[in-house]
Amino acid sequence: MTTATAVTPLTSQDADALVIAAQHAAEAAGVSVSITVLDAGGHLLAFRRDDHAVLISGETSTRKAYTALQLDAPTADLVDAVQPGAPFHTLPTALDRPLLFIAGGLPIHRDGRLIGAIGVGGGAPEQDHQFAATAIDTVL
Repeated sequence: MTTATAVTPLTSQDADALVIAAQHAAEAAGVSVSITVLDAGGHLLAFRRDDHAVLISGETSTRKAYTALQLDAPTADLVDAVQPGAPFHTLPTALDRPLLFIAGGLPIHRDGRLIGAIGVGGGAPEQDHQFAATAIDTVL
């Protein structure tokens, strides 16, 4: 019999710190973004939209986070999979949300276990991905 080791879940303090770190990275690059952090169950832990970010960036950051969480993969790695005829082209979602496969969504792991996801929207896809990655590297 093997004993499962408990993994500390993503907390609201972690989520707030991730938002702040991503926000600082975006501000340093001169980009206005929205940032969404979800726990492992897909529950919203933190959200922030810069005043100058386009309104749709909030929905974009949330969809990126859901996609990264649901598939446990960086959204940047999924772009080719959603082209017409590719494996994920018509993938339905358990969360009843369309999947958005643009860089900027990253799963968050602790001790090798999925504990949540972060999504950043508003900049160029590569920038959003880097802002999310910077936040994870800074906080966790």
